[in-house]
Amino acid sequence: MSITTSYLLALVLTYPVKVSVLSPENYVHKFSYQETFKSQEYKLAQFSGTDSPERSQLLQQVNALYNQRDFKGAEENLRKFIKKFPEDAFGHFQLGNVLFRQNQPEAAINAYQEAIRLRPKYALAYNAIGVVYASQDRWQEAITEYRKALEINPNYGDALTNLGQALWQTNKRDEAKATLEKALNIFKAESRNEKAYQVEQILRQIKTLDDPSLS
Repeated sequence: MSITTSYLLALVLTYPVKVSVLSPENYVHKFSYQETFKSQEYKLAQFSGTDSPERSQLLQQVNALYNQRDFKGAEENLRKFIKKFPEDAFGHFQLGNVLFRQNQPEAAINAYQEAIRLRPKYALAYNAIGVVYASQDRWQEAITEYRKALEINPNYGDALTNLGQALWQTNKRDEAKATLEKALNIFKAESRNEKAYQVEQILRQIKTLDDPSLS
């Protein structure tokens, strides 16, 4: 990984708000997934057209285990969930999240792809595949997936943020800054102040990298 890449990843913020140096793996987990799990898109994705008390209860158990960082337990419960609800796209998406947190990127991608097979316009799953590729420095592949997510939902702020950072890594600097600025405006409009602040910090730092005289 280049010095520039390491420096950019160091800009990512976690809770409480502070700049912390993160590995690519932690960057992906804390920036993309922690925020995705809090986002409106994620909350809406949990609901199905035929939501049942049993489904809701099982997902609550999975989410509780996930929040406790018991990813193995969450995986076991998700596999039971998928046996009961094999056509549930969200179950496969969540399985991908849990597998990724257990450093199983290829298995995670397979789970996300199954979610997309079941629900073709699944922006969160495309974004998640992009995050997996980004964790492996596979920037062009990540960009492709982020763009697919944004074709479905052009105002998906998390995907825009991820796309902007991936574009920066491939030296598409003007497009990266424009993409991040769009993400910033969306987060402000949605009153997602934590995310808006994060993107502001990223923009400030990449502009400094682009023009050291601004530091």
